[in-house]
Amino acid sequence: MLHRITAVSLSLIAFAITPIAPAELVVTITKGGQRGQPIAIVPFGWSGAEAVPLDVAQVVEADLQRSGKFEPVGRDAMVSRPTRGSQVDYNDWRMLGAEVVVVGEIAPRGPGTYELRFEALDVFGARQIVGQVIPSTTAQLRAAAHHISDLIYEAITGVRGAFSTQIAYVSFERLDSGERYRLWIADADGENAQIITEAKEPILSPAWSPEGHRLAYASYENHQAVLYVQELATGARQSVSTRSGVNSAPAWAPDGQKLAVALSEADGNVEIYVINVGTRELKRVTNNPAIDTEPAWSRDGRSIYFTSDRSGGPQIYVADAYGGGTPQRLTFEGSYNARPRLSPDERQLALVHGEGATYRIGVLDLKSRSLQIVTNGRLDESPSFAPNGSMIIYATLDHGNGVLAAVAVDGSVQQRLTSSGGAVREPAWSPFPPQR
Repeated sequence: MLHRITAVSLSLIAFAITPIAPAELVVTITKGGQRGQPIAIVPFGWSGAEAVPLDVAQVVEADLQRSGKFEPVGRDAMVSRPTRGSQVDYNDWRMLGAEVVVVGEIAPRGPGTYELRFEALDVFGARQIVGQVIPSTTAQLRAAAHHISDLIYEAITGVRGAFSTQIAYVSFERLDSGERYRLWIADADGENAQIITEAKEPILSPAWSPEGHRLAYASYENHQAVLYVQELATGARQSVSTRSGVNSAPAWAPDGQKLAVALSEADGNVEIYVINVGTRELKRVTNNPAIDTEPAWSRDGRSIYFTSDRSGGPQIYVADAYGGGTPQRLTFEGSYNARPRLSPDERQLALVHGEGATYRIGVLDLKSRSLQIVTNGRLDESPSFAPNGSMIIYATLDHGNGVLAAVAVDGSVQQRLTSSGGAVREPAWSPFPPQR
């Protein structure tokens, strides 16, 4: 947000409220929408001699329930537990009101290797909707379960599932040796959290590269703002801007070669620039006495959305990425609109809408310019769309503690992601992984 850039970040205030011990995120559904499509995910069959290494059906059920599109049938209500489509008695599931039933098996194929078979079946049409055989290792079983969820979600809704994606976020804790900031990535359901980097000074604004292999972020290591790009596979990182003053808010261009950033160059005023990551070539996009910050690219790389107070208060504008013409103002409802993030279909902008001392996440329809407020917190910030556009993850406070939350774009479904005892902020949803 605009006023948070000049003072490092207001989110750091929220960080300081409660020290934490970072851990994997726990997802809790706090608000459901209208009743989702009834679906039964039957426990998968297991033919191994040892205990089943993962309850794959439980992971799939949790994924689909979190989407808000489905209402799982409880296992206690199931009158049968088939593992193949040929074993399904559709009358059993019609009586339970299930419209879809998912069955499957996990079979060991060697030390630490497995074969997963699943089928999603239309109960009333008595036909298969989707089915697949998926090879896996022990370490890949959870990823395979998310892949199954993606396939089922897309087959039924027509929209690609985002359960195999990841989120990046920042945590803070206060240790005997001083403060500690950590940049994490985790699966979209909060599992498999991994530390990417850590420092004694703030880490801000993580941004995923288009291919999902790198993160850009701002760090105040050695009390100097620096923009970094880090490879996730190797941990290698490079600084892309160490200029004096503000180096903040990196946003990847669609080509993965450039970053739009907010810098205070020689004149000390914060403006939008574009940096070529490889050559460090710098190009100025905005030129105004106001503060211009928080850039976000259009999908074709020709436009940059950003926050500016050039009209007297923070509002959203869009400018030519090559610096030509006059930026166009997009928001007029209220005196505070900041942190624009474009939806994957480019029809909407997620933003932070302020009224008095309250900041909530809004969704702006770019055609009608109507604004819908989709959250109800007092300090909601840092929105980031899921790559399929169905949900928005953001940072908020829960009893004074920094947590993450997610909301459907229409506000109908809300979730909370908390770490044990902890303050987490600055979420960013990854792009889709390569399709199998």
